[in-house]
Amino acid sequence: TGNANHQGIALVIKPFNYSDLDQIIAKAKKPMMLIGLDGITDPHNLGAVVRSAAAFGADGVVIPERRNAAMTGSAWKASAGAAARMPIAQVTNLVRSIEDAKKAGCFVIGLDAEGDAELSKMNLASESIYIIVGSEGKGLSRLVREKCDLVVSIAMQSNVESLNASVATAITMHWVATERSK
Repeated sequence: TGNANHQGIALVIKPFNYSDLDQIIAKAKKPMMLIGLDGITDPHNLGAVVRSAAAFGADGVVIPERRNAAMTGSAWKASAGAAARMPIAQVTNLVRSIEDAKKAGCFVIGLDAEGDAELSKMNLASESIYIIVGSEGKGLSRLVREKCDLVVSIAMQSNVESLNASVATAITMHWVATERSK
């Protein structure tokens, strides 16, 4: 349990059973919504994204094997159980996952405070999309950013430079879910 407050109970569990990205894409409803995380190293952020992905109807979450949090006990706990029903793929190369998603018909959106367009101006109701979120400190990696079809920002009312990665992801998924429910 590391330094986590275990409240007197601890279990030894098997490693997380990741899904295959190709299977997630094949089983996804149309239009699909995939979430990709680029350099999100905090397992609590990963868990929060998984929880929000389940809440807003995403078809799966994609994380890279390196330089990203994995589905640990902390991430599982932060997901509040959503990790049990949300397919999560761990890939060796996030850029390749973008190429795979594009082949499956996804429009790839990167989230960044310095985006080229504003999220609220986007019509995302009918397109399959792959939303990529970078870390708060570094943002999207150069190669991932170059592979995105469009980089968008979330309009904010004050001088706040950025949002927590899981919060920005949740806002974006909520926007997409709202657009699709109209």
